[in-house]
Amino acid sequence: MLRIHLRKVSTMQTAVKSGVNYPQEFVKFLNSSHSPYHVVHNMKEHLLDHDFIELDERESWNGKVTHKGKYFVTRNNSSIIAFSVGGKWKPGNPIAITGAHTDSPTLRIKPISKRSNEKYAQIGVETYGGGIWHSWFDSDLSIAGRVFIQDKTTGKSVSKLVDLNKPLLKIPTLAIHLDRDVNQKFVFNKETQLLPIAGLAKNGEQSGEAKKNEEFSSIKAIVERHNEDILKLIVKDLSLESEADIEDFELILYDYAASTLGGLNDEFIFSGRLDNLTSCFTSLHALALAADTEIEEEEGIRLMASFDHEEIGSSSAQGADSNFLPNVLERLSSLKADGTDDSNPLPRSYILETSAKSFFLSSDVAHAVHPNYAGKYESQHKPIIGGGPVIKINANQRYMTNSPGMVLVKKLADKAKVPLQLFVVANDSPCGSTIGPILASKTGIRTLDLGNPILSMHSIRETGGSADLELQIKLFKEFFEKFSSIEPQIVV
Repeated sequence: MLRIHLRKVSTMQTAVKSGVNYPQEFVKFLNSSHSPYHVVHNMKEHLLDHDFIELDERESWNGKVTHKGKYFVTRNNSSIIAFSVGGKWKPGNPIAITGAHTDSPTLRIKPISKRSNEKYAQIGVETYGGGIWHSWFDSDLSIAGRVFIQDKTTGKSVSKLVDLNKPLLKIPTLAIHLDRDVNQKFVFNKETQLLPIAGLAKNGEQSGEAKKNEEFSSIKAIVERHNEDILKLIVKDLSLESEADIEDFELILYDYAASTLGGLNDEFIFSGRLDNLTSCFTSLHALALAADTEIEEEEGIRLMASFDHEEIGSSSAQGADSNFLPNVLERLSSLKADGTDDSNPLPRSYILETSAKSFFLSSDVAHAVHPNYAGKYESQHKPIIGGGPVIKINANQRYMTNSPGMVLVKKLADKAKVPLQLFVVANDSPCGSTIGPILASKTGIRTLDLGNPILSMHSIRETGGSADLELQIKLFKEFFEKFSSIEPQIVV
């Protein structure tokens, strides 16, 4: 059962128009989204609840996508694109796009994870992304992800979501008595000292070779490669017959402590994965709210995309650097004025016209000023939690923001009455990047980078702002609803 710690949220932090308490809804979303696969599953459920129709990349969309329709498509069950088509859409018209990512820095279970040392059962893990790994020590850790099993009815290999949702693992720190310098500098080996313990090793437990006379297998059996007790938990969770039903899995570790509202007035959200489930949540709710608004007169398309693998560079079949978004844009740009498609597609130049007229809001979280390290920030660019979305700017194009984009977003924010903040990294500090530069260079679509401010970015436990959720939803909703009419007014 999910453990959701909720307290009363102040009236200022409650969405009035939609009747949705966004901070509490976000906490629920976080507590049920412990892996990218769970994130996309929960986003799908929200879209289905709002009458969106699922499409399949493996099939033709001829006649399936029509004016005023609402649709979504997934790839790898870890990336998702959703959109609504304007009643007056025609090829060459603009598309309003928001982009986010579903992954976060974490520890992932290795293909051969069974370990034991000094009579402890341990689990081999691999670091994923640029996490603040020392924050994982002494946290109660659980396991979630997807498991491939063989469906005995169809004979097909199918994936199932699994969330063991109990404290299973721990990466203990060394007692200060044995390391007196630990508070001066906490340095550790990520291969040998970031190794979780899962329990006490059983007598005679071995990782051993395959037993003789067993059926040949090109790879060692699951039970030989992984801790048997964890496999038994998966079997129980998925109601399988035995460990032999498991063909493979992709499992990650997460902080078992529930996401929660915090602070003296519930102004904070304490949780892992705020980077970047914050933007997945806000763009999802904004599109659901905007999908039907004045859609009959809409000349464009309103589209939300959330990609996997941003934390490791986006270069995968389902990352922002893949052909996922370009392929969807190409399909949409071949829709004829009557909403149909046939075997004689329209000239490819229509997608070029659409790309030139469209705009992409690349939304990832931003750095809130840290009161204990204020000197690390550029003196005039110190975003605060609760101050609204942060526009991120970098002269070296680590972020894609430029003046035309600033003019557009300011117009939208003025109409929606959403305060904005500006962030530039100090010249003597490194600067991260986002999916913005990747998709801007891949598609030629004008792009601006922004995001809600958080503290402890990439920690196992980050801190965000409750009030900022509704502010970003309002901004994105305004973007979806008004972009196609505002776009011709900004001449470049």
